[in-house]
Amino acid sequence: MKAPKHLKKDGRTLFKQVSLEYNIDDPAGKALLTVACECLDRMKAAQEAITEHGEVVRDRYGQVKINPACALEKDARNGFLAAVRALNLDLEPLRDAPGRPPGR
Repeated sequence: MKAPKHLKKDGRTLFKQVSLEYNIDDPAGKALLTVACECLDRMKAAQEAITEHGEVVRDRYGQVKINPACALEKDARNGFLAAVRALNLDLEPLRDAPGRPPGR
């Protein structure tokens, strides 16, 4: 299945991997997965801006304030997590045996 064209590299990669692994082919699932991928792209862009400008910046009056990209990153992360929760994916890893591995 092809990822929506407006998604960036990370979003496209996630879309392809998740849609194949979980066989998401219904319209609602595709829409939720697209939202999750858009949020991932937005979160990555915000992280790049934070890396470039720092977590705090100075406003036009010289006062230190939180970089607005920090709020964008937080909101995008929350949107991503909400979309993944709404997809109701089973994220539990497969195990060969029950319980914890034996200690050393």
